[in-house]
Amino acid sequence: MDRADAGSSHGYIQRQDDYLKRLRRIEGQVRGLHRMVEEEQYCIDILTQVSATTKALQSVALGLLEEHMSHCVVRAAAAGGAEADEKIREATEAIARLVRS
Repeated sequence: MDRADAGSSHGYIQRQDDYLKRLRRIEGQVRGLHRMVEEEQYCIDILTQVSATTKALQSVALGLLEEHMSHCVVRAAAAGGAEADEKIREATEAIARLVRS
């Protein structure tokens, strides 16, 4: 199935509201960081907030990866063929990007 396919074909859809809520919270954290820099707050305090924001984003990424593996990759593996190879390649590349970040 193509990435552009709409609807509930993506594994995270059942938890979409949770992801959106977490992303809104992260968005607020980033706005807070911007404000901290504008207000010339203490470097260590800003770095602490950067770390918290980074961990929050990593948590979202790991959740999405888990959903992708347990839904999209499993479904493609059951179908076999080129789709399975493509989904495994995509997942492997996503994991590599997460490890590098």
